[in-house]
This record gives sequence, C-alpha cells and structure tokens, in this order.
Amino acid sequence: MDNSYVVIGSGRQGTASAYDLATQANASEVILADINERVAKSAATRVNKLSGSKICRGLKLDVQNKKALKTILKDVDGCLSAVPYYYNLAITKAAITAKANMTDLGGNAQVVAEQLKLDKEAKKAGITIIPDCGMGPGMTGSLASYGISQMDEAQDVFIWDGGLPQKPEPPWNYKLTFHINGLTNEYDGQAVYLRQGRKVKVPCFTEYELVDFPPLGKLEAFVTSGGTSTAIRVYKGKLRTYQNKTLRYPGHFKQFKAYQLLGLFQLEPIKVGRQKVVPREVFHALIEPKIKASPGFKDICLIRVLVRGKKDGRLQQLKIEVVDKYDTKTHFTAMERLTGWHAAIMLEMAVRGMSKKGVLPLEKAVDPLRFLAEAKKRGFKIKEEWTNID
Repeated sequence: MDNSYVVIGSGRQGTASAYDLATQANASEVILADINERVAKSAATRVNKLSGSKICRGLKLDVQNKKALKTILKDVDGCLSAVPYYYNLAITKAAITAKANMTDLGGNAQVVAEQLKLDKEAKKAGITIIPDCGMGPGMTGSLASYGISQMDEAQDVFIWDGGLPQKPEPPWNYKLTFHINGLTNEYDGQAVYLRQGRKVKVPCFTEYELVDFPPLGKLEAFVTSGGTSTAIRVYKGKLRTYQNKTLRYPGHFKQFKAYQLLGLFQLEPIKVGRQKVVPREVFHALIEPKIKASPGFKDICLIRVLVRGKKDGRLQQLKIEVVDKYDTKTHFTAMERLTGWHAAIMLEMAVRGMSKKGVLPLEKAVDPLRFLAEAKKRGFKIKEEWTNID
C-alpha cells in the first residue's frame, strides 16, 4: 500500500531524505515543508526532476505553530524531522497526537532522552518514533548493531566516522555540510562511552590518535560528543566497550581545540564593553562563512566499525567500512546521502510495520539484517572483513 510522508526542513539533508522516500518508499506523496516557502518548493521541484515524477510538493510550515504542525501530521503516515534538534521534542508530541510515525536527525542526547520518555504514549497511539538517525549516530549505530548480531558474544565496539572534502583547502581543510549548530554541539561537552562495562564520560577533544584510512591516508581521530547516543543505554551490561571518534584531516584537532579552550563554544553570555554576547553565536558568525560548503562541493564520508567478540568458539573481529562520495548524477553529497537516507530508511521501515511500536532507540528499532539490505539496495558499498584475534 502506498503511504504519504512529510519531511520538515527543506535544507540539504531534508531534500536528500525526500528524494529517498520518493524513489524507494512506494510513496503516494512526499511533502517538503519549510518556514521558507520558496526553499520548500525549490527542493520539491528538484526531487521531482530527479525522480522523474510529480510526487513531491513544497509548502510553508512554521514548526513552532503547533496547530499547523498537527494539521499537516494528521494527513501523513510518516514524518521526518530535518530541522535543528531543539524542535524535535515538540514535533514528537505532535506526531503522537496525530498518530504519525516519525524519525529525526537528532543532535542532542538530552532531547533524545526526553523523547524516549514518551514511549508509552507512542505505543498507545500505535506508532513508531526513532530519534537520532543520520550518519553518526545513525548509520554508525545501525552498522554496529549489525556487527553485534553477527557475534555469538560481542564484547567491544569501536567506531570512527567523519565527513571531509575530497580535496582539502587550507587553512581549514574542512567544509561544513550540515547546520553549524550540529558541529559546535559535537565539539563541546563530553562524550558518553562504555568502558569495562561501565558508563563513563570523556571530554571532547581528548584521546587523540592517527588512523590510517585509505584512500585518504593518515587522519586525526578524537573524542566528540553525541556519537554514541542511545547505544550506551541499550548495551550497558551487555558490552565491555562502546565508543566513537570523529575523523578529520591532520591539523584540525589543534585548530579547533584552541577555539574550545578559548571559550568560543560556550552558550553563557559574556560582557563585551556594554554588550552581552554569546561566544558560540560569535564563533558561528565568524567561522560559518569560511567553512560552509558551496553548491557542487565534493565530499567523502568514512565509517569504520570494529566489533570484537566470540564467534564459533574463537575471539574474532569484524571490521565494517563504508566509503561514500559526492554523487555526480544526483548532486547529493555523501553527507546528505548517509544522513538523509538513513533517516528515510528507518522511517520507511517503521511505516511498513517492520519495527515495534513506541519511541525506540535506533539500535532496537529494526532488524539490522533488513537495514543492511535496504542500505545496499541504495548503492552504499559496505565492506566486511573478519580476522582472528586470539
């Protein structure tokens, strides 16, 4: 049966999500909603052109208008939130009222924790809500779940991921392909890991290492927040280790750690002369124009997941890797594809009844083997390599 969907937010990731739903989800209609009607309609036109159909339409929606939000959600089977994380709790409540399945692009562990508290309400409404989808957490967590499922007894999970320019340009050697709030949110505070089976907090910009990742060579890896998301809640008491690090070109670590130490990621206002300013807002205003990706920017995204444990009576390691690049046919960046398409896959599976009801951690939401099949169907090259470690 054909289903209808709405994607709230018509930016980079939202447009990629809408394209996936339009071409892969047997959709009868895909609505792209945005506070900027022109942006929404332009994105819908792009999706229709790429899909060779008229399945998508754009319309104006102020996500803070509760009445308008509930009205649009009542008419669809699934909703994908591609707006900043601080709107997701309100959208979740509206989705429950409207009985619309939902996924979002997450971005903040505290918001996700509040969403998970609405599990009973979502079950009563007969719907599925899966927060914190995307590339990482999201695709990384789904691949880790797959790796864990392949072990007789999984023990340790190590994840590295990052989105980078194919051709880095100094002095930054980095380009921003998502909302600037997402970057500073990841770079501030603490990550939550499992170590020796215990939940621990690890400060951002620590535990630096160099990782060899063909085809790019040596890359920096370090702690950032948010990458483990709901995995810690799910695997505490089941795994010894679960951790995630971000990949960047050499030099990035020192550069951005200096900004962090200077206090430029802080949200508390400080007094400058007679004015009060928020350091993070100043940082955003200064850095975003310099690192924001322009149309046609060609990126490369990398994911490596190592799962160690017992299989067939031996200690073994499963390495899972994804290398994805800017698509010259659709002109979607790798970040848009991995982020937007992961959320779309999870939503499609929820709408089709392939998940339990309630507000679910993505690690428990769907069968990892089914997810892997859907990801491969979309052209993602997922490599697996087994090695003995005893």
